[in-house]
Amino acid sequence: MAPKTMREKLFEYAAERYGAQPEYLWERTPQHGVLRRRDNEKWFAVIMLVDGSKIGREKGVIYDIVNIKCSPLMTGSLLAMKGIVPAYHMNKENWVSVLLDGSVDDAQVMSLLDMSYELAGQSGKAVRR
Repeated sequence: MAPKTMREKLFEYAAERYGAQPEYLWERTPQHGVLRRRDNEKWFAVIMLVDGSKIGREKGVIYDIVNIKCSPLMTGSLLAMKGIVPAYHMNKENWVSVLLDGSVDDAQVMSLLDMSYELAGQSGKAVRR
């Protein structure tokens, strides 16, 4: 049996901890998924495969990344870390992209996911059903 990818570990963690399952919203990019909070339906992670040229890396190399929400006060210090880059396709003050290539260790990725989940719960009102 092949070892789990960081993407698989992240999805497993989100399911166990938050009951969140990836949603694949875009027909043109079926490998891109979002994780939402169940209480207010706000995204707390966006998992994508992107060309390196989109994130300041080598063009033609595809990177597995997760966009996570962060406090604008933390953005600068997070970007100083290896494997964390300005958010692809999101507000760069409130989101960063984390490479899922092993350059950020598993525990740090999960900790960042926890932070993102908490921040997504602080804004907006809960969805009424």
